[in-house]
Amino acid sequence: MSEFSAGASQGEPPVGGGDRGLRRLAAGTLLAAFPGTTAPDWILRDLEDGLGGVTLFGFNVAGAEQLAGLTARLREAGDPVISLDEEGGDVTRLAYHVGSPYPGNAALGAVDDVELTRRVYRSIGDDLARCGVNLDMAPDADVNTADDNPVIGTRSFGSDAALVARHTVAAVAGLQDAGVAACVKHFPGHGATRQDSHLEIPVVDVSREVLWERELVPFRAAIEAGTRSIMTAHVRVPFLTGAAPATLSAPALTELLRGELGYTGVVISDALDMHAITESVGLGGGAVLSLAAGSDLLCLGPLPTREQIEAIKDEIVAAVRDGRLPLARLEEAAERVARLRGWFGAPREEARDGNVIGLTAARRAVRLSGTAAPLVDPLVVEVDTPPTIAVGDVPWGFAPWLPEAEITRVKPDAADASGLLERARGRSLVIVVKDAHRHRASQEIVSELLAVRPDAIVVEMGLPIWRPTAGAYLATYGAARANAQAAAELLTA
Repeated sequence: MSEFSAGASQGEPPVGGGDRGLRRLAAGTLLAAFPGTTAPDWILRDLEDGLGGVTLFGFNVAGAEQLAGLTARLREAGDPVISLDEEGGDVTRLAYHVGSPYPGNAALGAVDDVELTRRVYRSIGDDLARCGVNLDMAPDADVNTADDNPVIGTRSFGSDAALVARHTVAAVAGLQDAGVAACVKHFPGHGATRQDSHLEIPVVDVSREVLWERELVPFRAAIEAGTRSIMTAHVRVPFLTGAAPATLSAPALTELLRGELGYTGVVISDALDMHAITESVGLGGGAVLSLAAGSDLLCLGPLPTREQIEAIKDEIVAAVRDGRLPLARLEEAAERVARLRGWFGAPREEARDGNVIGLTAARRAVRLSGTAAPLVDPLVVEVDTPPTIAVGDVPWGFAPWLPEAEITRVKPDAADASGLLERARGRSLVIVVKDAHRHRASQEIVSELLAVRPDAIVVEMGLPIWRPTAGAYLATYGAARANAQAAAELLTA
């Protein structure tokens, strides 16, 4: 029994002077977010009052020095879990304003060198540790079997469960060797979905046998490798979770993850401000149900305000009072998070790969089909693709890696093909797309350009699933800054 419930009988809510302790326990389950690049007073007070920690986003990061100062200030107020999503590739917070110097998982999976993956994640971990971040919501361990998956895609190592498992293990090792806790996601698997859980509840309608032999393979490997945390998925697996998403499902989090798979680390919910939760049971209801199901820390996401965070605490306290949430469940969560904090403090030696390893990996991932003729006064047409919510508005494309080129970005459904072809007359034409297989308008404009210029070079910066016939076709397996640099080097070699 924790110190917060001393004097209370097992499983009963504390009374009298325990009110403050109960609220502190409730606060300890929350990872809050806040706007801006400095810590507001209310976050600092909440940390003093037991807030579990924070989740940082791109809008909190102006640079490495600023972030280190911010995290140091947060630690002065408490002992927080300081987390963010740094997957490398398309999903980056440290390099949100410029693009990541590391390729993402799809590129690493295409190379299929587990030592390279470990080194990349070790370098990411060192970057995070220098900035004071102690938990990375990565790696993505989803087996991406749905080509048109709108939210995973290049965030996955691939579509083969064994490949994803071995690279997940390498990523966990790399991060945790740097003293940064890995958070393997999204349990029990988001790779077979065709919906985005930011907007609705996706369904993975598979049998127990398929789930065990495909989706769960990387998670089982990560557990054996000692991952310090695992993130839930807002996905529904009918045979397992019924009508509820896994984030709110005791059969998924307690019976399967804890019981059958034997996981003893921290379970972190995916962001509760996603529509899969807010449009079904609400923030407060989702918090209570997720804790009851087996989550230990609740990622609230960027949207909840200070007032809503206070209301979530109120709802958790009320749920303990009226018996919907056993006090013992909160105490168990607090004990697991305390063990995680103890692990944070162990000394580690910094590696020395730096960002060079990111570019090395990106270069090894690029695949060229056909012959790329030497560029002559190139016109680069970047076909715009709307960002996913998970990625955000991270820069992508070839600037500044082709300084001699004319680079233009077009909306695929409003592009003037004849005008572009006229501008490209007598010049090399490079057409850059991202996940063209998911966007019919992108395919149409590319096909229109290639009908007149079959010698053009097509560069796919997403998954290379739709492959038009062209003079040359480059697949980068990601749109990070490192991926673009590696492709540009190949084109200008």
